[in-house]
Amino acid sequence: MVVGRHIIAELYGVAKDLIAYEEEVKKILEDISDRVGFTKVGSMYKQFTPYGVTGVILIEESHFSIHTWPEYEQVNVDVFTCGDISQVDRAFQYILEEFRPRSYRHYALDRG
Repeated sequence: MVVGRHIIAELYGVAKDLIAYEEEVKKILEDISDRVGFTKVGSMYKQFTPYGVTGVILIEESHFSIHTWPEYEQVNVDVFTCGDISQVDRAFQYILEEFRPRSYRHYALDRG
C-alpha cells in the first residue's frame, strides 16, 4: 500500500540570480506550493551570507524543502506528501520549469 510519494532531487546549472537570495527562492517555492494545492501549515527560510538559501514549507501532507548553492549553480529539493501523490509529480515539474537546470537527477520513492 502506497501512503505517499517522496521526490529527492539535485538540480545542476541553475542561474545564480534565481537561487542566491531568499526573496526569489521563497517566491518560487510558495508559488509552486499554491499551484499544486498543498495545505500549508507554515514556512521558514534562512538567507546565508553572502548568498544561498535554505527553505522549508511545512504542509499538512508532509513537507517541501530547498537548499541552494549559487556558487555551484546547484539546488537540492525534497518534496513529500502522504496526500494526493500527483501533487508531488506536479510540484517537481514546476520546479524544473521555474529553476531551468541544465541537468538534474532525482529519485521518486513511493512510501509505505
